[in-house]
Amino acid sequence: MTHVAHPFVQRIGINRDWRSRWFATDKKRFREYLRVDAAVRRMLAKRLKGMSVDVIEIERDEKALRIIVKSARPGLVIGRSGEGATKLKKDVDQLLRTLKLAEKPEIKIDIEEIRSPELSAQLVGQMVAEGLEKRMQFRRVLKQTIEKVMANRDVQGVRIMMSGRLGGADMSRVEELKKGRIPLQTLRADIDFARVRANLPYGVIGIKVWIYRGEVFVDRRAGAAPRAREGAEENTSARTPSRSAAPRGRNS
Repeated sequence: MTHVAHPFVQRIGINRDWRSRWFATDKKRFREYLRVDAAVRRMLAKRLKGMSVDVIEIERDEKALRIIVKSARPGLVIGRSGEGATKLKKDVDQLLRTLKLAEKPEIKIDIEEIRSPELSAQLVGQMVAEGLEKRMQFRRVLKQTIEKVMANRDVQGVRIMMSGRLGGADMSRVEELKKGRIPLQTLRADIDFARVRANLPYGVIGIKVWIYRGEVFVDRRAGAAPRAREGAEENTSARTPSRSAAPRGRNS
């Protein structure tokens, strides 16, 4: 049997970066860092539910723990005059105290805004889950979401799959809708993937979302910046006239 690789994990080091960025030489410290990261992510997932949070990234150095929260609605996370961010920092501090760490790090929380939520598979999956939890028809939710995502110029393909007791049926089934192309085998393809759960009275419906945002070409030279995506390169090449197309003189 074949094994399906996670699109994000498969592209780490190519066009993706780790979501927990730290290094530990000691085994005890490594276990402690890993335990803290998992606990912080679980707590923030419950605390920030419904606030359009895409991803939570964690960075560490010797003395500080930096948490980066990327959200399409940063105002909900920050709150009035920063009350939400202050309370969030206190909750993380209280959680670290209960974990009984060897050394308590300094906590820093940064909240970043996502300006195009249609490019994030996690946010698109949350949109589908919200529609299902509002008792909307699942086929209508699929079509409306895919049309909204494909309206973005940077999206070249989207695929949404949901499974469970769709429509309240007694037997569970799988429904899928796809538009554009999703080249999963191409490692330079910029594909975002997410799994989301919709909690309904008659059961849980699982949602999977793939979004293809073009190919990323990185120069092999060290320190070189990544080149533009495939769609942008095609547009620039169409504008620039080739040398062979220049008019020649009569004597040529």
